[in-house]
Amino acid sequence: MTDEPAEPNLSPSASPYELFGGADFFTALVADFYAGVAGDEVLRPMYPEQDLGPAEERLRMFLEQYWGGPTTYQAQRGHPRLRMRHAPYQVDETARDHWLAHMRAALDARNLPPEADDAMWRYLLTAAQAMVNTSLVSGPDQP
Repeated sequence: MTDEPAEPNLSPSASPYELFGGADFFTALVADFYAGVAGDEVLRPMYPEQDLGPAEERLRMFLEQYWGGPTTYQAQRGHPRLRMRHAPYQVDETARDHWLAHMRAALDARNLPPEADDAMWRYLLTAAQAMVNTSLVSGPDQP
């Protein structure tokens, strides 16, 4: 047994989950992401738990399920309802950009083939934008 990450399954019938590298890929991606979040002055206050472990597990399970892996997320938490779950937090463009910066660094560390990296990054961009629920510009003179 080695410490090397599992090689991605390049079979044409493989799911995206398998193509990315399965559980090892998602575990490493999310761990690297939360290592960045832990020291982020904008994002860290949005995580009420002292230990980021539960949030890390939830994101990992969600991403695995989204990309065709185990359906553990839904079995444990039901429908993702991402906007509803993020509604208690003020997610503005600054928070989105911080989230994306940490996710980009985590994704870069995975060294995916360009097509796989592009597919994951496009999804993450779309998902991050969908969570924005607070404008940086507000006030009586703003629409």
